[in-house]
Amino acid sequence: MESRVLSPATTITTTVSGLRRSPRESHHQNVSFVSLKPIGTVGEGGNVIWGRQLRPALLLESFHAPAGLFSGKREILRPTLAAASSPAEGSDSSGEGKVAPVGFFDKYPALVTGFFFFMWYFLNVIFNILNKKIYNYFPYPYFVSVIHLFVGVVYCLFSWAVGLPKRAPIDSKLLKLLIPVAACHALGHVTSNVSFAAVAVSFTHTIKALEPFFNAAASQFILGQPIPLTLWLSLAPVVIGVSMASLTELSFNWTGFISAMISNVSFTYRSIYSKKAMTDMDSTNIYAYISIIALFVCIPPAIILEGPQLMKYGFSDAIAKVGLVKFASDLFWVGMFYHLYNQLATNTLERVAPLTHAVGNVLKRVFVIGFSIIVFGNKISTQTGIGTSIAIAGVAIYSFIKAKMEEEKRQAKAA
Repeated sequence: MESRVLSPATTITTTVSGLRRSPRESHHQNVSFVSLKPIGTVGEGGNVIWGRQLRPALLLESFHAPAGLFSGKREILRPTLAAASSPAEGSDSSGEGKVAPVGFFDKYPALVTGFFFFMWYFLNVIFNILNKKIYNYFPYPYFVSVIHLFVGVVYCLFSWAVGLPKRAPIDSKLLKLLIPVAACHALGHVTSNVSFAAVAVSFTHTIKALEPFFNAAASQFILGQPIPLTLWLSLAPVVIGVSMASLTELSFNWTGFISAMISNVSFTYRSIYSKKAMTDMDSTNIYAYISIIALFVCIPPAIILEGPQLMKYGFSDAIAKVGLVKFASDLFWVGMFYHLYNQLATNTLERVAPLTHAVGNVLKRVFVIGFSIIVFGNKISTQTGIGTSIAIAGVAIYSFIKAKMEEEKRQAKAA
């Protein structure tokens, strides 16, 4: 149930209306009814901390009406923030509530956001490294994709069970909106893992740098939203860089390349359907529901395509190579890192402006590519290195221009 408050302006209006009434009217009607307004949603400035949406607490205060106006007491709901900007105040005999002291999250917002970015990058890098190590001795990307989602779903169910966060109810209408989003999420996730298993992690992320190109094309030709020429021109370095890197990539194969391209298309459609499924539900609950639906989408192809091989020699070969304990722990932790980095990425990006969001996404890809090359010692040609750098630079330029345009539109609407 969402918290509701009476806005200050409405309260004043109600009081003035009470003053204008005749004594007889005031005697028979002590409380005026006013409109209620939900608060605490992300769109209205609600904070998201570690996957939980923090909502302002409600303080019920007693208010003594002046003599002659009302015959009794009125109950007024006033929003009291968990971390106020003023020091705590004492209460007097009239029952006035105390204001909480300034919290750490509000006192050092930049430091907290920086920590969120660090943890997002850290978890992403660890996931990619561990994921690739698993594929080196257990090359079954469909089954591993199911494990990623399964561990995340178990984590979500446990979080709901303990109320961190509280599960938001879902109805059939919202479910219908989320199914296409989850289906695209599942397809993009599986094809990304097929690419990770087939080629170097750095090469997959280089191909996935083309995602902005597919987003722009979908906006232009599917949604009918005109894309400025400057944005199209900024995508040219991305296409050129990816092409250069692909021509001389030592780990290149068509399975890895095509799978990464399908992943780009899938995540593009996920973005399109996500816009249609805009809801007031917080991001933590939305991602949990998407993960649950995506899990059911991924299970059938994993059973059909890899089930016989897994039962015949897949599991036994992996256990013989690394042992049962390491095999099971690797699958568990890769699932945890996958879910946590995605959830933390969503929560982090809700805290920042579009431009910071864009820069953060580009830097994340640079981190993953760089660390994967160092950890796995992948040898890359000079042309591949130059092409990758050009592609990442193109993504940065595109993201910067698009973020500036979105900010200008927002300011124009506000004006």
